[in-house]
Amino acid sequence: MSRPAVGGLAEDGWGVVVDAFRATVPDVHQSGAALSVWSDGREVVDIRLGTADARSGRLWREDTPAVVFSVSKGLAALVVGVLVEDGLVALDQPVAELWPDFAAHGKDAVTVGDALAHRAGVSAPRDDVDRRTLLDLTEWARRIAAQEPLWSPGEAHAYHTLSMGPIVDAIVRRASGRSFAQVFAERVAAPLAADVTFVPDARLLDEVAHITTSDAWDRTASGREEDPWITRAATLGGIMPRALVAGETGFNDPDILAVGLPSAGGIGTASGLARIWSSVIAPTRGVRLFDPVTTAQLVRPRSEGPFAFSAEPPYPRWGAGVNLVSDSFPGLSPASFGHGGAGGQMTLADPDTGIAYVYIRNRMDPAPPADVIVPALRRVTGSHEECR
Repeated sequence: MSRPAVGGLAEDGWGVVVDAFRATVPDVHQSGAALSVWSDGREVVDIRLGTADARSGRLWREDTPAVVFSVSKGLAALVVGVLVEDGLVALDQPVAELWPDFAAHGKDAVTVGDALAHRAGVSAPRDDVDRRTLLDLTEWARRIAAQEPLWSPGEAHAYHTLSMGPIVDAIVRRASGRSFAQVFAERVAAPLAADVTFVPDARLLDEVAHITTSDAWDRTASGREEDPWITRAATLGGIMPRALVAGETGFNDPDILAVGLPSAGGIGTASGLARIWSSVIAPTRGVRLFDPVTTAQLVRPRSEGPFAFSAEPPYPRWGAGVNLVSDSFPGLSPASFGHGGAGGQMTLADPDTGIAYVYIRNRMDPAPPADVIVPALRRVTGSHEECR
């Protein structure tokens, strides 16, 4: 049986990465994916395979955008990094200095870095979120600010699956006078001509890859036994499906995508995303997003180990909004950082090797493609040591 043809370009010496990528799309008629790799600020792999929308048979093209789920949190961290560089925000600054209402119920000492590292104590809502609030970041942020924390803020951590979005938007608005989506567009995406956005128009919503879920993903989502607060962090009390997508609901709903949720609602191409992460570690298309001193602040370890609530390992490690190397985030070296996304999305930058890579796909599955892609990248770069 012939192997499915991978579209796009890869420079000589990167064939092992192309082969690894091909293995992550087992059924090209039901799903698709894209991979971009940049080396020292230059794109060396830009490939795609499969179907962007199984309903119509539309193929995955060079410019096909995808919903990137929690990869968005990494982009949110980069926006905050830009504001740190501008002197408008400090990571050790209390959120309440920018947003006084956030101080309610003892949250006054929560710093911006705490919030980005999932230590703010408001990972899930005490009261169910209705659809009107879900679609209004300002109202959602107001409710989060008024909420009593679920644990003593700063003393533990738990993943702020969706609530991170309104929190970051509120911080950025108060520090800069502009929305998160505006700052991202003007300061991050535009200088790099990156096809990534948090304000999708009607055309983009028509072109975004349609998300499906594997049987294994659905079984994992429905059969998972976990603390109720962890479930509420993702479902907001039931307004969102536990699997994040169910048919045309969740992140297949254009109204939800139009919100531009900084915690999960980014939409972009693999190449657009990868050039952003490349610009954090190397001049890329003439752009260096910010100084290495700022990067060092973002990657300082802030949260690791068990959550405030019962959760199964492996546990992630976080800096200020970025994943650090762990059992759940394999790297090319111990210095690797970035952010993963639900169902298999991955962004990574590695200053030691000069490599930035992004993998996106539209079929959610619990088997992590990074476990296939990263070993191939290690072979090419000579980074053979297991980095977890």
